[in-house]
Amino acid sequence: MSRSGSSETPPPGAEIAAPDRSWAADFLREKIREPIHQQLTRGLSPEKIALSAAVALTIAVNPIVGTTTILCFAAAWALKLNQPIVQAINWSSYALQLILIFPFIRLGEWLFRAPRENRPLERLVGMMKADLGGALRELRTTLGHAFIAWLAAAPLLVAIVYAATLPLVRALSRRLSAARSGRIDDVA
Repeated sequence: MSRSGSSETPPPGAEIAAPDRSWAADFLREKIREPIHQQLTRGLSPEKIALSAAVALTIAVNPIVGTTTILCFAAAWALKLNQPIVQAINWSSYALQLILIFPFIRLGEWLFRAPRENRPLERLVGMMKADLGGALRELRTTLGHAFIAWLAAAPLLVAIVYAATLPLVRALSRRLSAARSGRIDDVA
């Protein structure tokens, strides 16, 4: 623009510079691509993979249906674990969570000397699926006891799963490294 406020046209043959889009590319790289890349690649040492499996499986079996995804996400974020591994184990452990609800309820009843919960599992799960808030209000004492029982067992569960998976993940890691380096005889 000139001082008078009219726009000036460039002389014929002059190149018009394209708008600078590097800020957009930088923004997308820094705010979207890099965080996703970090989540997919973080925690890929054998120790972190074993810890990811242990934490995910332990959280996945907590007796409060509907809480595991957010708890696994928060734990993986806080402990810098591999988010895809944690969520895959979490989502694939739903049946195990249902199987372990009553053992945690029974352990909670024993810890707190509480009266026995007599409703069948199908009814409890149905209540939680139909109205999680209402089910939590109606079952708050029973589920609270079960959750505390799970919290008491959680460190032991993490330790057992970690100890069981670490040697397996280390062996797999060695085999993959040998295969990548071309030492086929070391893979077998």
